[in-house]
Formats: sequence, structure tokens, C-alpha cells
Amino acid sequence: MLFLCFLLCVTTSVAMGNILLLSEPPPLLLVSFDGFRAEYLRRFPMPNLELLYSQGVLVEDLTNVFVTKTFPNHYTLVTGLYPESHGIVASHMYDPIIKGYFPQGNDEKEAVWWSEAEPLWITALDFGYKTAAMMWPGSHYSYNNRTATHSVPYNLEVTFQQRLNNVTQWILGNGEEPGAKFAALYWEEPDRSGHKYGPDSENMAKALKEVDDNIGLIVSELKRTGLWGHINVMVTSDHGMAQCSPDRVIHLDACLHPDNYTLVDITPVAALIPREDAQMVFDLLNHCHAHMTAYMKENIPERLHYRNNRRIQPIILIADEGWTILHNGNQLRLGDHGYDNSLPSMHPFLAAMGPSFRRRYRLSNLNSVDIYPLMCHLLSVPPRPNNGSLTQALSLLHTQRQKLDLSLVFTLTVGIVLVLFTIQLLFRWLRSYRQSGSPAFHRLECNGDVELRANSCK
Repeated sequence: MLFLCFLLCVTTSVAMGNILLLSEPPPLLLVSFDGFRAEYLRRFPMPNLELLYSQGVLVEDLTNVFVTKTFPNHYTLVTGLYPESHGIVASHMYDPIIKGYFPQGNDEKEAVWWSEAEPLWITALDFGYKTAAMMWPGSHYSYNNRTATHSVPYNLEVTFQQRLNNVTQWILGNGEEPGAKFAALYWEEPDRSGHKYGPDSENMAKALKEVDDNIGLIVSELKRTGLWGHINVMVTSDHGMAQCSPDRVIHLDACLHPDNYTLVDITPVAALIPREDAQMVFDLLNHCHAHMTAYMKENIPERLHYRNNRRIQPIILIADEGWTILHNGNQLRLGDHGYDNSLPSMHPFLAAMGPSFRRRYRLSNLNSVDIYPLMCHLLSVPPRPNNGSLTQALSLLHTQRQKLDLSLVFTLTVGIVLVLFTIQLLFRWLRSYRQSGSPAFHRLECNGDVELRANSCK
């Protein structure tokens, strides 16, 4: 009996320990290369990136959010929200309640702009995890007086190698405290080169070669530190890039005198505040140019999810792909982004590998809002309310871990049931044995006489 009870305790402890061990998620590293158009993967050799996703998964086309700008899309990646919900609706904004413009160049004043949604590096803190953010847009501003465990203000002078070294050290920890369970890393290229040369330029080959070399650095650094194979890595981007030209220009001043409006943001999505007659201003802009569409805020197409925030201005102008809206002499760029998010040129990609991801698997399309709930799932962190879904994203993950957990639970349950059943049978046998070996006292009737003790009958 004692041995069986001991066996039951040992079996339960071992099985439960294995389940807890397996349920502890591996670290997650999210890396963004700004302005990496998905189509670059088909045009330029990317051996290091191909090596990464050949051992994991590739989403060939990631449908991002409108406007297809850096700040809105990077905050969507870590909140799972459309810009109208997380509040970073553009790169340049005006808030009628704050009565201020963004950016302001003041950390204390700018923190409030990022406070309408909780990013993952804050959510994960609530579950006992250390987190890190290396120059990810918005990451060094506090949210409810909290920041990631490790964060660094944006500094263009810090090299990719330096950023990566910091991130890997944060993930590894210092031996006294656990390392960061979630880390986000940002890099400016190929966005800068795309603006300067345009995505169709041969000069992009050099920029993409440098990006691929940096991906090679990620792989080598993870291998050097022993993290390779024990960490989930997701490499993605915020938006793509469209080719522009001096032949495709819309002069806003030719449509409407600047005295009639205040310009908040410009090209390829312009945001205006009419100073007097809003309808008159809209009518003039609506007939301004064949390659520019004007919307009153309440009439912005629902599919863009770009109506319900006070920072979205009363009139929005959207240029057609490759067209540039110029105002008061602002400069033309040969490559630009911000256009309608249904355009393939605006779409980035997603590549991922690690113990949780399938191998050599491709998915044609995924929505960028789905990345946040996927990351929460990988970290076993309940997500905050978001616009994403796991319906498609779960197809990127293999089920071995989940099956193993279930098999252990099943084995543990069956083992306990068998042991308890065995103990019950043993108790019944012992009871029966005692009854047959030492019969209880009873009376017998002998020859119709009075009852006598059993051993007195003849």
C-alpha cells in the first residue's frame, strides 16, 4: 500500500513537472526592417533570409493597415489594433483635445500620443516576464508610468550590430535575473534607400544586400549565444514602397488657396482642417485632380478602418499609387508609402523560425493585425482587446508541443485512474481475506433444539 501511494505521488510529480516545463514558452524576438516591400523577395537574392525561412515559415504577402506609414503600422504590430483604435493615425497628427501637433520633439509631451493602447512589451510585464524594445517606434515612452524592462531612445547613429548585441544580452539575462521573454528590434533600412532611389532602382540591390547581411548577423549571433533553436524569431516590416516620379505630381496649391485650411499631414495621404466653409473646401479638393480622391471623415471607406478617432482630420486626400501631393514647395521623393493598403506595393512580408513554428511552410497572405494575437499565443500571454485573429495565424505553428502536452495529461490521468482502481481492488481483497480467515460469531439451529454455539453442534 505504501509503495503504491509512493508510486502515485512520484508519477504525478514527474508528469506535472514535465507539463510545466513544456508549457514555459521560449523567448520571442520580433525584428522589423522598415520599408521592406514583399516583392523584394522575388527580385533580389536574400540568402540569409531564405536560410531563415527555409527552416521555418514565410508569409509572402502581409496586408498592413492604412495609412501605410511607419508609426501607425509599427504600433499595430505590437497592439493588434487598427490606427483608429491605437491612436497613432499618421506620422504627423493634430489632437483637438491636447491642442497640439505630433511630433513635438519632447519626450514628456509625446508620451501621451502613445497612451491609447497597451503594447505587448507592457502586457507581458503583468505575467512576470522581462521585456525589451530596441528603438521600436513608441517604445521608450511610458505607458501608465511603465516602460519595457529594457528600452533605448531612438538614435540613428547606433549600428545594427550594436542594437543586436544589446538585445541578445537582454534575452540571455545576467545570471541573477531571468532574461527578456519578449524583445522587439527596429532597423531603418531599406526604407531610407527606397525613399532616396525608388523601389525600381538598381541601387536597391545594395540596400537589400546590407539588410540580408544584417539578417545573417541575427542568425550568427543567436548561434554564438546558444539561443538558436531555442528562441522564436519573427522578421517582418511595416510597409512597402511605391515608385514615384516628377511626372506624377499633384500641386495642392493649384486646387485651393492655403488660407482656406490648415495642413496637418502631406503626401500620399494629406490631412486638412478647413478654416471656414468645410463643404466648400471639400468641393474644391474633390475636383482637384483625377489621381487624388477627397473624403470627408465620415465617408472614408469602412474597409480602411480610418474614421473613429479624433486625430483623423475632417478632410483626407488619398493620392493614387505612385503619385505625390506637393504643397508649398515640399520635396519630391522617388519612393514613397502611405497609399491604400490594398495595393501589393504597400505590403511587407513575414518570415519566422523557432521551436514553435513549422518547417518549410508558406502562407500566401496574412493580416498584420493577426501578428499580435499570434505573439501573445507564443508567449502564453492573454492578449488585450484587439482587431486580429488566430484563425489563419495558427497554421504557421506546428502542433507537436500541444500534442505532447495533451499526451502527458492523458497519461497522467490514466495512470492516476489505474493506481486508484488498483488500490480499490486491493482494499476489497484485504477485506474479503480477513472475513474468510476469521469468521464472525453466529448461532446455528441443531436438531430443532435451542440455538447453541456453532462448535457445540453435532
